[in-house]
Amino acid sequence: MPRNPQVKPLDGLRSMFGDDYYICQFQEPGEAEKDFAQVNTAKLIKSFFTSRDPRPPIFPKEVGVRALPDPPSLPSWLTEEDVNFYAAKFNQKGFSGGLNYYRNINLNWELTAAWTRVEIKVPVKFIIGDLDLTYHIPGVKDYIHNGGFKKDVPLLQDVVVMEGVAHFLNQEKPEEVSKHIYDFVKKF
Repeated sequence: MPRNPQVKPLDGLRSMFGDDYYICQFQEPGEAEKDFAQVNTAKLIKSFFTSRDPRPPIFPKEVGVRALPDPPSLPSWLTEEDVNFYAAKFNQKGFSGGLNYYRNINLNWELTAAWTRVEIKVPVKFIIGDLDLTYHIPGVKDYIHNGGFKKDVPLLQDVVVMEGVAHFLNQEKPEEVSKHIYDFVKKF
């Protein structure tokens, strides 16, 4: 979506989804980290990677990530070895680094003010999964498929919506994603 100069992203997300929306809950340093610490890290990793629910992640603050359903059995593209590796790294370093991305969302918006309404004028191929929660934010599909995206990115070459794929598409379908990227770069 293009940068809205009138509404800070966090304010927009809060008005759309409420204070229990995951990004809104991640704002206070230390709070989400305490919440995450109450759940086994491997279970969190499995839940994040295997979620197929494109609805907005909303967790009542008093329950937090404990509200996540038990993850299903691992899909073929995610192994116990992968999960254990990620869990070990997060157990060692914590989640603050990743959470800080969300905490910085309004500052990034402020820093990009100079690029409001600037077109992206390089060739672009856009790939997203049909189960990606960002694809289901109100207005996103319309923007992507009904001319808004093409207006802001006039050299948009292609939009690929991968079926049955969620947020981590490069892990879920690495060969297919790599082929899309390779074929796109090869054209130029």
